[in-house]
Amino acid sequence: MDFPGMPRTGVGVDVHAFAAEGQRELWLGGLLWPGEVGLEGHSDADVACHAACDALFSAAGIGDLGVHFGTDRPELAGASGLTLLGEAARLVRAAGFEIGNVAIQVIGNRPRIGSRRAEAQEVMTAAVDAPMSLGGTTTDGLGLTGRGEGIAAIATAVIRPVN
Repeated sequence: MDFPGMPRTGVGVDVHAFAAEGQRELWLGGLLWPGEVGLEGHSDADVACHAACDALFSAAGIGDLGVHFGTDRPELAGASGLTLLGEAARLVRAAGFEIGNVAIQVIGNRPRIGSRRAEAQEVMTAAVDAPMSLGGTTTDGLGLTGRGEGIAAIATAVIRPVN
């Protein structure tokens, strides 16, 4: 069935555990967060950018982060979340869609997203060439993020077919 011109939405989720103190830098929302403990992962483990990629892929129906940027690709070891996000946007456009916006909610006790929200939104918007919004919340001490074991992110993307 075809639904020409109808907007499409997608949801993406990503979760990474904190690395051992001093083992990795924290990249979140496309930014380096000096003095914060980094996250374990194949790439830079930027949960905000990864969730946004998955939301875009989901909306377009073209797979997920693992399909496009999986751990089976050694050339992506340590890759920047912003680079992956820009490539995800390119793939979605190549599949015949334009990007309306992507909203991301980061879930964790730290870092405090509000202190660098505008800066993160600016670099992610530039990577996607579409509006990106970023928010943060905690889980009141519940779950892996509440216990300080890692950071999660949930994203929603809105796209629409070009034709």
